[in-house]
Amino acid sequence: MGEHKVLVTGANGFLGRHVARFFARNGHTVVGMGHGSWSPDEWRSWGLSEWRRADVSLATLKEYSEVPSAIIHCAGGGSVAFSIEDPIADFVRTVETTAHVLEYIRTVAPSCRIVYPSSASVYGTVDRLPITEDCRTAPISQYGVHKLMAELMVASYARQFGTSATIVRLFSVYGCGLQKQLLWDACRKFSKNDATFMGTGDELRDWLHVEDAAELMFAAVENASIECPVVNGASGEGTTVREILIHLISSLSRTDTKLTFTGTQRSGDPSRYVADIENAKRWGWSPKRRWREGVEEYATWWRNTSL
Repeated sequence: MGEHKVLVTGANGFLGRHVARFFARNGHTVVGMGHGSWSPDEWRSWGLSEWRRADVSLATLKEYSEVPSAIIHCAGGGSVAFSIEDPIADFVRTVETTAHVLEYIRTVAPSCRIVYPSSASVYGTVDRLPITEDCRTAPISQYGVHKLMAELMVASYARQFGTSATIVRLFSVYGCGLQKQLLWDACRKFSKNDATFMGTGDELRDWLHVEDAAELMFAAVENASIECPVVNGASGEGTTVREILIHLISSLSRTDTKLTFTGTQRSGDPSRYVADIENAKRWGWSPKRRWREGVEEYATWWRNTSL
């Protein structure tokens, strides 16, 4: 991929920021669009040449003076819990914005490629591991349903209108700065001397560092086509929630913290996820960061930000 202009929707989000920075570091001009107020110094530090605070819609996309060569559509709903609390808002964030991006490409920028970061939640409860991309999709949360709806639209535009597209089903993406999900929740709990968690602790997750995820988005642009390939974005290694938390406790030097689990499963969360990542590897990509080092890095970040 030569030097091009790339648009990252949701660039103020956790994944969007890292995607923007990775593309900028690899010689591309990156423009961001989405919600959130951040200073020019901050968005420039993440590699953006321009930040447009706006809803992602056909109208706002048409305001661009220069058509991008690729759109990494990171805007959308970000949690299972929110999708259950407010399914309409999650639908608008995930499904409607994707429809607007696709229509922009069809009507204004037919040569533009789209990468859609989807979610492993589209698989729902699985009966075999590792999960391959041809496994049945049967999401058990509104979050997963909306991600799958967006996927179907992306694939249909590739098939019917010749849109070059790629779908990446991300598993448990983590990294410093993420202020939600297991590591964040655990650090906050531990700071209040609370070490009780839902579930059994034996839930299996496949963790992918956000910088590896950003690199995969880069590879996805190069492999976008009217065939709309779908790949899993993960490490290919299963780790239990208990293992993660024990290592986090050690990394935080909280030797007196004793874990307990309620045994009650969180609504919308499948119990076992491990990905087959051979298709992504065929692109020349592979995860570089191990989860143990990533958890230690997160613990250091937490200590520095909570002081």
